[in-house]
Amino acid sequence: MAHFVIMGCGRVGVTLAHTLDDAGHSVAIIDQDDRAFRRLRRSFSGLKVSGVGFDRETLERAKIAEAYAFAAVSSGDNSNILATRVARETYHVPHVVARIYDPGRAEIYQRLGIPTVAAVRWSSDQVLRRILPEHSLHGDFREASGRLILGEVNIHEGWYGYGLEELEAAAPIRIAYLSRFGEGVLPVPGMRLQQGDIVHAMMPVNADKDIEKVLSVAPKPITEQNT
Repeated sequence: MAHFVIMGCGRVGVTLAHTLDDAGHSVAIIDQDDRAFRRLRRSFSGLKVSGVGFDRETLERAKIAEAYAFAAVSSGDNSNILATRVARETYHVPHVVARIYDPGRAEIYQRLGIPTVAAVRWSSDQVLRRILPEHSLHGDFREASGRLILGEVNIHEGWYGYGLEELEAAAPIRIAYLSRFGEGVLPVPGMRLQQGDIVHAMMPVNADKDIEKVLSVAPKPITEQNT
Protein backbone atom coordinates (compact mmCIF):
# COMPACT_ATOMS: atom_id res chain seq x y z
CA MET A 1 0.00 0.00 0.00
CA ALA A 2 1.22 3.52 -0.78
CA HIS A 3 1.24 6.79 1.16
CA PHE A 4 -0.76 9.73 -0.23
CA VAL A 5 -0.71 13.36 0.87
CA ILE A 6 -3.71 15.59 0.13
CA MET A 7 -3.75 19.36 0.59
CA GLY A 8 -7.25 20.74 1.15
CA CYS A 9 -10.00 19.17 3.24
CA GLY A 10 -12.91 20.44 1.15
CA ARG A 11 -15.36 18.31 -0.79
CA VAL A 12 -12.81 16.98 -3.28
CA GLY A 13 -10.13 16.44 -0.64
CA VAL A 14 -12.51 14.51 1.60
CA THR A 15 -13.65 12.34 -1.33
CA LEU A 16 -10.05 11.53 -2.19
CA ALA A 17 -9.13 10.82 1.44
CA HIS A 18 -12.07 8.47 1.96
CA THR A 19 -11.51 6.66 -1.35
CA LEU A 20 -7.82 6.07 -0.66
CA ASP A 21 -8.48 5.14 2.97
CA ASP A 22 -11.10 2.60 1.86
CA ALA A 23 -8.58 1.08 -0.53
CA GLY A 24 -6.20 0.45 2.37
CA HIS A 25 -3.68 3.15 1.54
CA SER A 26 -1.96 5.42 4.05
CA VAL A 27 -3.33 8.98 3.81
CA ALA A 28 -2.42 12.36 5.28
CA ILE A 29 -4.69 15.35 4.67
CA ILE A 30 -3.60 18.94 5.24
CA ASP A 31 -5.72 22.01 5.90
CA GLN A 32 -5.14 25.41 7.51
CA ASP A 33 -8.49 25.27 9.30
CA ASP A 34 -8.90 22.57 11.95
CA ARG A 35 -12.66 22.78 11.54
CA ALA A 36 -12.35 21.42 8.01
CA PHE A 37 -11.43 18.00 9.41
CA ARG A 38 -14.98 17.68 10.73
CA ARG A 39 -15.95 16.75 7.18
CA LEU A 40 -14.01 13.51 7.55
CA ARG A 41 -15.93 10.54 8.85
CA ARG A 42 -15.10 9.18 12.28
CA SER A 43 -13.66 5.98 10.84
CA PHE A 44 -11.03 7.83 8.77
CA SER A 45 -7.71 6.29 9.78
CA GLY A 46 -5.32 8.77 8.18
CA LEU A 47 -3.35 11.72 9.52
CA LYS A 48 -4.97 15.15 9.94
CA VAL A 49 -2.30 17.82 9.66
CA SER A 50 -3.01 21.46 10.44
CA GLY A 51 -0.92 23.98 8.56
CA VAL A 52 -0.07 25.59 5.24
CA GLY A 53 0.26 22.99 2.53
CA PHE A 54 3.38 24.41 0.90
CA ASP A 55 5.23 24.84 4.22
CA ARG A 56 7.99 22.27 4.55
CA GLU A 57 7.41 21.63 8.26
CA THR A 58 3.73 20.96 7.55
CA LEU A 59 4.55 18.68 4.63
CA GLU A 60 7.06 16.75 6.69
CA ARG A 61 4.50 16.18 9.44
CA ALA A 62 2.33 14.72 6.69
CA LYS A 63 5.22 12.34 5.81
CA ILE A 64 5.76 13.86 2.38
CA ALA A 65 9.15 12.13 2.08
CA GLU A 66 7.30 8.79 2.04
CA ALA A 67 4.59 9.91 -0.38
CA TYR A 68 3.83 8.04 -3.57
CA ALA A 69 1.59 10.91 -4.68
CA PHE A 70 0.57 14.44 -3.68
CA ALA A 71 -2.71 16.14 -4.60
CA ALA A 72 -3.26 19.87 -4.01
CA VAL A 73 -7.02 20.48 -4.08
CA SER A 74 -7.46 23.54 -1.88
CA SER A 75 -9.51 26.55 -2.98
CA GLY A 76 -6.45 28.60 -4.02
CA ASP A 77 -4.78 28.20 -7.40
CA ASN A 78 -1.50 29.78 -6.28
CA SER A 79 -1.31 27.67 -3.14
CA ASN A 80 -2.05 24.50 -5.09
CA ILE A 81 0.65 25.17 -7.68
CA LEU A 82 3.24 26.22 -5.10
CA ALA A 83 2.60 23.19 -2.92
CA THR A 84 2.73 20.88 -5.95
CA ARG A 85 6.07 22.32 -7.03
CA VAL A 86 7.52 21.92 -3.52
CA ALA A 87 6.32 18.30 -3.38
CA ARG A 88 7.82 17.48 -6.76
CA GLU A 89 11.00 19.56 -6.79
CA THR A 90 12.03 19.41 -3.12
CA TYR A 91 10.72 16.00 -2.05
CA HIS A 92 10.71 14.33 -5.48
CA VAL A 93 7.20 12.89 -5.08
CA PRO A 94 6.71 10.82 -8.26
CA HIS A 95 3.03 11.66 -8.83
CA VAL A 96 1.63 15.15 -8.27
CA VAL A 97 -1.49 16.98 -9.39
CA ALA A 98 -2.97 20.42 -8.75
CA ARG A 99 -6.58 21.49 -9.04
CA ILE A 100 -6.83 24.83 -10.85
CA TYR A 101 -9.88 27.09 -11.10
CA ASP A 102 -8.54 29.43 -13.81
CA PRO A 103 -8.48 27.59 -17.20
CA GLY A 104 -5.82 29.96 -18.54
CA ARG A 105 -3.50 29.18 -15.66
CA ALA A 106 -4.19 25.47 -15.99
CA GLU A 107 -2.94 25.51 -19.58
CA ILE A 108 0.24 27.39 -18.59
CA TYR A 109 1.05 24.95 -15.80
CA GLN A 110 0.34 21.96 -18.03
CA ARG A 111 2.90 23.35 -20.46
CA LEU A 112 5.37 23.53 -17.59
CA GLY A 113 4.78 19.84 -16.98
CA ILE A 114 2.60 20.19 -13.87
CA PRO A 115 -0.48 17.96 -14.19
CA THR A 116 -3.66 19.91 -13.44
CA VAL A 117 -7.39 19.23 -13.37
CA ALA A 118 -10.17 21.76 -13.76
CA ALA A 119 -12.37 22.61 -10.79
CA VAL A 120 -15.42 20.79 -12.06
CA ARG A 121 -17.84 18.47 -10.30
CA TRP A 122 -16.03 15.32 -11.42
CA SER A 123 -12.60 16.62 -10.46
CA SER A 124 -12.16 14.10 -7.63
CA ASP A 125 -12.26 11.30 -10.19
CA GLN A 126 -9.80 13.13 -12.43
CA VAL A 127 -7.43 13.66 -9.50
CA LEU A 128 -7.57 9.97 -8.59
CA ARG A 129 -6.65 9.06 -12.13
CA ARG A 130 -3.50 11.18 -11.84
CA ILE A 131 -2.33 9.89 -8.45
CA LEU A 132 -3.73 6.36 -8.31
CA PRO A 133 -2.78 4.68 -11.58
CA GLU A 134 -4.97 1.60 -11.13
CA HIS A 135 -7.98 3.90 -10.85
CA SER A 136 -7.49 4.92 -14.48
CA LEU A 137 -7.96 1.35 -15.67
CA HIS A 138 -11.72 1.91 -15.69
CA GLY A 139 -10.89 3.75 -18.90
CA ASP A 140 -12.26 6.68 -20.84
CA PHE A 141 -13.76 4.43 -23.51
CA ARG A 142 -14.73 0.78 -23.75
CA GLU A 143 -15.24 -0.80 -27.16
CA ALA A 144 -18.47 -2.65 -27.95
CA SER A 145 -17.35 -6.18 -27.04
CA GLY A 146 -16.11 -4.99 -23.65
CA ARG A 147 -12.67 -6.54 -24.21
CA LEU A 148 -10.70 -3.35 -24.80
CA ILE A 149 -10.53 -0.04 -22.95
CA LEU A 150 -8.84 3.28 -23.59
CA GLY A 151 -7.22 4.68 -20.47
CA GLU A 152 -4.17 6.35 -18.97
CA VAL A 153 -1.17 4.15 -18.38
CA ASN A 154 1.19 4.65 -15.44
CA ILE A 155 4.73 4.94 -16.80
CA HIS A 156 7.82 4.87 -14.58
CA GLU A 157 10.24 7.77 -15.12
CA GLY A 158 12.88 5.24 -16.11
CA TRP A 159 11.08 4.91 -19.46
CA TYR A 160 11.70 8.59 -20.32
CA GLY A 161 13.69 8.73 -23.55
CA TYR A 162 12.46 5.36 -24.79
CA GLY A 163 10.58 5.14 -28.07
CA LEU A 164 6.81 4.63 -27.96
CA GLU A 165 7.29 1.48 -30.03
CA GLU A 166 9.46 0.09 -27.23
CA LEU A 167 6.65 0.64 -24.69
CA GLU A 168 4.22 -1.15 -26.99
CA ALA A 169 6.67 -4.03 -27.43
CA ALA A 170 7.13 -4.37 -23.67
CA ALA A 171 3.45 -4.41 -22.66
CA PRO A 172 0.09 -5.32 -24.28
CA ILE A 173 -0.88 -1.75 -25.19
CA ARG A 174 -1.39 0.35 -28.31
CA ILE A 175 -0.70 4.03 -27.67
CA ALA A 176 -3.56 6.19 -28.97
CA TYR A 177 -2.18 9.60 -28.03
CA LEU A 178 -0.06 11.52 -25.53
CA SER A 179 -0.96 14.51 -23.38
CA ARG A 180 2.17 16.68 -23.67
CA PHE A 181 2.36 20.16 -22.17
CA GLY A 182 -1.43 20.17 -21.86
CA GLU A 183 -2.11 19.28 -25.50
CA GLY A 184 -3.08 16.02 -27.19
CA VAL A 185 -0.38 14.66 -29.50
CA LEU A 186 -0.75 11.75 -31.92
CA PRO A 187 2.16 9.28 -31.98
CA VAL A 188 4.47 9.38 -35.00
CA PRO A 189 7.30 7.00 -35.92
CA GLY A 190 10.39 7.63 -33.84
CA MET A 191 8.58 9.58 -31.09
CA ARG A 192 10.11 9.19 -27.63
CA LEU A 193 8.53 9.51 -24.21
CA GLN A 194 9.32 12.77 -22.40
CA GLN A 195 9.07 13.78 -18.74
CA GLY A 196 5.53 14.90 -17.95
CA ASP A 197 3.90 12.95 -20.79
CA ILE A 198 0.61 11.24 -20.01
CA VAL A 199 0.14 8.10 -22.08
CA HIS A 200 -3.34 7.14 -23.28
CA ALA A 201 -3.53 3.63 -24.71
CA MET A 202 -5.91 0.93 -25.80
CA MET A 203 -5.44 -2.22 -23.74
CA PRO A 204 -7.18 -5.51 -22.94
CA VAL A 205 -9.51 -5.15 -19.95
CA ASN A 206 -7.87 -7.96 -18.00
CA ALA A 207 -4.26 -7.02 -18.75
CA ASP A 208 -3.95 -4.29 -16.11
CA LYS A 209 -1.67 -6.28 -13.79
CA ASP A 210 0.64 -7.31 -16.64
CA ILE A 211 0.86 -3.72 -17.89
CA GLU A 212 1.53 -2.32 -14.42
CA LYS A 213 4.16 -4.98 -13.72
CA VAL A 214 6.14 -3.92 -16.79
CA LEU A 215 5.64 -0.18 -17.17
CA SER A 216 5.29 1.05 -13.58
CA VAL A 217 8.92 0.08 -12.90
CA ALA A 218 12.13 1.12 -14.63
CA PRO A 219 13.04 -0.98 -17.68
CA LYS A 220 15.79 -3.53 -17.24
CA PRO A 221 19.17 -2.72 -18.78
CA ILE A 222 19.77 -4.40 -22.13
CA THR A 223 22.44 -6.69 -20.61
CA GLU A 224 19.89 -7.97 -18.07
CA GLN A 225 17.24 -8.48 -20.74
CA ASN A 226 19.61 -10.73 -22.70
CA THR A 227 20.54 -12.94 -19.72
